[in-house]
Amino acid sequence: MSGSGERGAVVNGSGEPDPAPVPPSRDPGEVREWCAVAVAWLERDRPEAALQAARQAVDRDLGAESGGGWGYRLASLAFERLGRDAEAVAAAEEAVRLAPGSWAARLRLGTALRRVPGRWRESSAQAARAARYAPEEPDTHVLVGDLALLRGEHHRAETAYRTALGLLGDHPAARVNLGLTLLRWERPRGHHDPAWPVDPRETGRARHAMEIWSRQTRVLLAVALALVAVVAFGPGLAAEARVGGAAVLPAVLVITFRQARRVRLWSYVPRMLARDPWLGATVTVTPVVVAAYMAAIATLPPWVPGSQPGPLDGGWVVPAGLVLLNGVILLVLRGSVEAWRGRPVRALAQFAAVHGNRTAARNIGVTLWLLVVRGWSVLAVVTVAVRLLGEPRWALVAPAIPPALLWAASRIGSAGALRRSLTADRWLATAVALLVAGPPVLVGVMAVPVPGSSPEPVVRAWWAGAVVLAALVAVFAARSAQTWWSGVPGPWRSSLIMCESRDHSLRGDAGAPVALDAEVRRVFTYARGVVLAYADAGGPRVMAVGAVSSVSPSGELRLIAADDAWEAAERDPRVAVFVADPLDRRFWAEVRGIAIGDVEAGVLRVTPTQVAVAGYPGRHQSRNRSRHRGRRRLGRVTPAE
Repeated sequence: MSGSGERGAVVNGSGEPDPAPVPPSRDPGEVREWCAVAVAWLERDRPEAALQAARQAVDRDLGAESGGGWGYRLASLAFERLGRDAEAVAAAEEAVRLAPGSWAARLRLGTALRRVPGRWRESSAQAARAARYAPEEPDTHVLVGDLALLRGEHHRAETAYRTALGLLGDHPAARVNLGLTLLRWERPRGHHDPAWPVDPRETGRARHAMEIWSRQTRVLLAVALALVAVVAFGPGLAAEARVGGAAVLPAVLVITFRQARRVRLWSYVPRMLARDPWLGATVTVTPVVVAAYMAAIATLPPWVPGSQPGPLDGGWVVPAGLVLLNGVILLVLRGSVEAWRGRPVRALAQFAAVHGNRTAARNIGVTLWLLVVRGWSVLAVVTVAVRLLGEPRWALVAPAIPPALLWAASRIGSAGALRRSLTADRWLATAVALLVAGPPVLVGVMAVPVPGSSPEPVVRAWWAGAVVLAALVAVFAARSAQTWWSGVPGPWRSSLIMCESRDHSLRGDAGAPVALDAEVRRVFTYARGVVLAYADAGGPRVMAVGAVSSVSPSGELRLIAADDAWEAAERDPRVAVFVADPLDRRFWAEVRGIAIGDVEAGVLRVTPTQVAVAGYPGRHQSRNRSRHRGRRRLGRVTPAE
């Protein structure tokens, strides 16, 4: 992009011409014109061009005040989209310095800090300030919710997202991330608390070392025990098998010491295990497996070749089974727990309410797989109960699965979203079809004997349920293989993702600051009857300021006020400043904004958020008519009452 912001036939990232050209700057010396060009480029997802336009605005902003930090905010957003996080934070910090009362600048800084490791607390503080300065803005609450969700604070995140949706019901990020909150979603690096002042890569290396230690130890002991069993129960060399099995234990010590040297953050390990329950389970089960292996070696039963099988006698089978099957047990347990965690039907309703959003469509498919796993687990419990209890009537519970799926579909409220997900994923459609058709088949096979099958209803129900369960496992495995081969999102919880700001239109942190026109500036500069309205513990209050100390080029008012106003601004920074035309009193002006105390200058700095101007009624106008006279609005102003 050229420095002027003009363009001819420009193509986008896909190689196709952009549908609408970006208007050039009408006044090359006007800061706001260049900022508008940067916004236009950002809307077209062209951060390089937007960054050039934002730099033009910053370079022409003499004194770095005319744009109220708008150029720095846009530069920060462009840097963020380019992956230059440190520069994005620096630009956002400059925007906050120029306009400390700007909720948009605070929102931009909080968003930029969110991407920097170890600065979650600073990001949360900026987000809280943005929400405090502009509680009517949904994006401020979305950022508060995002930061809470990243830390696993689901109740706080849900409250923030619902507040945002109460302000803007079709906010895509709030909808999608609320759905994740209802699912009790945890980010992939769940072991790391973003509030920790440590690089997540360091805790990631510690986690990797612990996982490698656990995996290598358990696999080594499982293979060793299998070989011990072959030697002991084959040629009958039980004593030699015990010696060989014991010789493996020093290898476990070698693995332990090797991986322990790679863990440099031992003080964080207990908290990592507490935050990530599956990491904690994997690490905790490893010493249990070592103890079970030692018990299995010590209780290895004698074996005489040609005699009746006896390895299941005594207490050998329990520790041996734990050593050999602990991985399968953990995998099944984790899949079942994750499938039954959260409220997927309500989450699907939130995802389906967002139309045309790729993140929402992806999360719908993953959540449907979670429902499939729930149905599989119910069918598995029914099948095992029929077999173990010997009561075929347990199979009558299975036909409740299809109505439950239909009920869930009816609660989602968007049949089109479900249909698109099933069409896009044929393995998902196959799994749903098996869940719908499998339970009636199970009951039918149990009630009506198939030629050549067992006459016992229990046996028939057991085999029918086992076949359906195995078919569902095969479908899930095929879908997992497709994920591994093609890189598509997997059918598991870790494939769920948050909705980022770039997934929808520009957030409020890219909006223009409220400006004061020349007439309003003149009134505030020369008036001597300025009134400040604020709220304190006793309710609304007004006080005469006397005069405005100065009006900055960006429109910021600097007031000399009493201590009561300073204390009130600390409790609630939202204030209003009133002034009348000092010359002929033709009109009055009201500026609503955020008041921040500047201790060094000894003034309250009021950043405008709304500006209203109205004329005084003439003598020929009635009181009732003047009461309903309209206001001329500048910036974001509510209609006159």
